[in-house]
Amino acid sequence: MDSRIYITGIGIISASGNGIEATEASVSGGISGIGEIRYLSTGHRSFPTGEVPYSNEELAAMAGVLPTEDVRELRTVLLGIIAAREAMVSAGIGRAELLRTAFINGTTVGGMDYTERHFRETLDKSVGGEGCKALVYNDCGSATDLIAKTLGSFSMHTTVSTACSSAANAIIMGARMIKAGLVDRVVAGGTEGLSRFHLNGFNTLMILSESRCRPFDKNHQGINLGEGAAYLVLERGESMKKRGARPLAELMGYGNACDAYHQTATSAEGEGPFRAMSGALKMAGLNPDDIDYVNCHGTGTPNNDASELAAMRRVWIGCRLPHYSSTKGLTGHTTSASGAIEAVISVLALNEGFMPASAGCTEPMEEDYPPVMQTVRGCTLRYVMNNSFGFGGNDSSMILRNMASGERE
Repeated sequence: MDSRIYITGIGIISASGNGIEATEASVSGGISGIGEIRYLSTGHRSFPTGEVPYSNEELAAMAGVLPTEDVRELRTVLLGIIAAREAMVSAGIGRAELLRTAFINGTTVGGMDYTERHFRETLDKSVGGEGCKALVYNDCGSATDLIAKTLGSFSMHTTVSTACSSAANAIIMGARMIKAGLVDRVVAGGTEGLSRFHLNGFNTLMILSESRCRPFDKNHQGINLGEGAAYLVLERGESMKKRGARPLAELMGYGNACDAYHQTATSAEGEGPFRAMSGALKMAGLNPDDIDYVNCHGTGTPNNDASELAAMRRVWIGCRLPHYSSTKGLTGHTTSASGAIEAVISVLALNEGFMPASAGCTEPMEEDYPPVMQTVRGCTLRYVMNNSFGFGGNDSSMILRNMASGERE
């Protein structure tokens, strides 16, 4: 019996493109989707963002949502529906397979982009007004409910909210559920729409950049927020073979750690990232120098970039350091959705044989260990690591295996 965890479907929408093909073309081509704010109603228009280039009305049409449904105003939900549906189509699963399929969604903003428009009227009016009715969508679990109900009758659905590691932890939770025999497969990932609360909060932390972000560059100034959604269909080998599905990659290992060093910062030595990456390698049964490429968390803040590289040097001490880059210079930092968006990009890199450039980096902060500066094409990647680090030190790493690298014992 094959009890390994395979990825049999992927779906994605972000500033870098709508769908798998568009995303692969833009990411491998180094085309950034970061630009001026177009759709978010905010006074902070000086901050570049990775907005998905569609209005709510256009997204609703793409998601197949009726004009009378409240869902049409919930950007996080619309993005989630679009990406999750593509993942399910990619995997070839329909409503019949959902009886043994779980939906696990990572998000933090949830319906805030909609409900924040009603805060003022809720305060100004008596309880029971239209504003109060809108607030039922504020909870991030409400977004998960709406996405799941739109897509079909899953055996169960739940929400993971651990800030920027949410989607990665949703994928990890899904793998654990499959290993425990609770379900045959999961649709796991995350979705996040931009909101004023979102943007204002990061601005208060003073970590937003007014120029394009530059992960791992000595002149990095901060992050560009982004939005989007991505999901992976994870499936046990036995179920996959029974359906005749084709694996895109294998999820070999994962690690999660919480160093609780600070509410928003990571320790200088990168203790949490070090433990997450080490745990993923141990589960996968791999040595550090087996990893060919790391899709880093790489936010472009001085704290993250320095601590992530410090942690990597600790993991790869005494052996070949892996190639690495951050794709947040292309998509923006999609916060709770980032782990899944970057996992999908990692699957594309494995299958299409490329390493994306660390967009925005022109002067590496560590000259003796620069990131991938230009897209590398035509390469054979066996194992890719994907890092996602969240506030509070909740850090996760995953390792994916190229199915063309040969069957492992």
